[in-house]
Amino acid sequence: MSEKCVFCEIAHGRIPSIRVYEDADFIAFMDINPISEGHLLLVTRGHYPKTTDVPDAILDKALTLAKKLAAATLLSVGREDFNLVVNNGPLAGQLVKHWHMHIIPRRSKDELPLKQGAPADLTRLPFVAERVRENLR
Repeated sequence: MSEKCVFCEIAHGRIPSIRVYEDADFIAFMDINPISEGHLLLVTRGHYPKTTDVPDAILDKALTLAKKLAAATLLSVGREDFNLVVNNGPLAGQLVKHWHMHIIPRRSKDELPLKQGAPADLTRLPFVAERVRENLR
C-alpha cells in the first residue's frame, strides 16, 4: 500500500466506494466521474503504478476478470459495445498512479472520442519493429 494513494485507500476500505466485486487481488467499483452509465474501475489491491510493474499472475487474472465484469455490466445497462482502457503514466492520461482498468460501456462514439493515427512512414516502420524485437530478448 502506498500512502496518499486514493486507490489504495479505497481498496483497503478507508475511502468509501460503490463496490461491485472484490477478491484478494482486486476490487471493482463504480467510477464517480463516469464516461457512460456503468463505467467501472478494476483496481489491484497491491500498489503497482503501471502495467509494467504488475506481476504477470495478477495481469493474467485482470483480463479474465475484466471480461466477466464487462459482460455483467453490459447486461445490466443494456449495451453491447465497450472499451477496456489502461492508461500508463501521465502522458497517457493516467491520473492516479496505481494500476487500474476502466470498463466503459458505450452508447456512442462521442463518449470516448478516439481518433485514428496518421499513416506510418513505411521506410521507418521496419526499423522501429526491429528495435522492439531486440528489446523482447
